[in-house]
Amino acid sequence: MALTREDLYSLEKYEEIRNEFRAKVMAHKKHRQVSIGEYARLYFEDQLIMHYQIQEMLRAEKIFDAAGINEELEAYNPLIPDGTNLKATFMLQYSDPVERQMALAKLIGIERKTWLQFAGFDKVYPITNEDLIERETAEKTSAIHFMRFEFSAEMIAAAKEGAALNMGIEHEHYNHVVMAVAEDIRHSLVGDFS
Repeated sequence: MALTREDLYSLEKYEEIRNEFRAKVMAHKKHRQVSIGEYARLYFEDQLIMHYQIQEMLRAEKIFDAAGINEELEAYNPLIPDGTNLKATFMLQYSDPVERQMALAKLIGIERKTWLQFAGFDKVYPITNEDLIERETAEKTSAIHFMRFEFSAEMIAAAKEGAALNMGIEHEHYNHVVMAVAEDIRHSLVGDFS
């Protein structure tokens, strides 16, 4: 569900509760990320995480006017799942800059080869980079992509009934599968279908 100005804390109130709120969000985020192989990771976004991101932006930029707050809401609300999908930030994480540059050149299109699958159903491939920022060139892909995975009503029903969640990437230069993600993660993600 999208956030509104009424959901946000004032700068003063946020400063009072920031440490406690941050700890809550960091604990929550641990159950919303999955590594696919050594270098790829999906970070699944939701309302709580976006609430934190917005509060941090308002705090850092000292934004307190309605127009500025609305601008942040417009930027972050599209990353909140709306009941039929899961939304994620996909990151390729190479610590060595030379290795990263070589990998990004070989992994063009990897964001379109990433999939999620509830047991018993077809793989679901993402709609990517809806923010319309060009993240790929003829020479390389980006280390960060934004993804939306849309699920049918039947898939969602099965997920709510406990169907295992598998994830993978089937790129010619990066091919990995995660069978039956951990239950705490599956449970957290299925909560996005409420």
